[in-house]
Amino acid sequence: MFEILKSIFVPSGDEKAAETEFSTDDLRLAEAALMFHVIQSDGSIIEVELQRMKKILTSEYGLSEEQMNALIEAARAAENEAVDLYRFTSLLKRSLDRKHLVQIVENLWEMVYADGVVHELEDNVVWRIAELLDIGSHERMKMKRRVRARRTAKSKK
Repeated sequence: MFEILKSIFVPSGDEKAAETEFSTDDLRLAEAALMFHVIQSDGSIIEVELQRMKKILTSEYGLSEEQMNALIEAARAAENEAVDLYRFTSLLKRSLDRKHLVQIVENLWEMVYADGVVHELEDNVVWRIAELLDIGSHERMKMKRRVRARRTAKSKK
């Protein structure tokens, strides 16, 4: 009897796994994969970058720690399998309004500044992604300056 009740109210391993799986058309996965692409573009991924990524995605999507870890792993795998950035940017562009696309680009600048060093490859990746999302140079540079100012102010505290 107890096992029957438990099976009704407590998710099984399969149901728990389903809660942490992300499909290829999941907007969260697309954004996380782009973030992952930015942080690995300089050839190294450091903990402060992953922590910043987790903080931003948790804030935006309200994911549990388990879901966040699953998203990070899914993003890593999706980014490594992707031939180009279009797979992610086209999904986001089709699904989100301009305000959300701008926020994504600003989040990417957060990834660039997470370790305190702006690498030219990271900068270039954000430029390419912004172009694919139809975010122009002027707006992209405004976001870059805004994030830099925020990060500089935080580091002085």
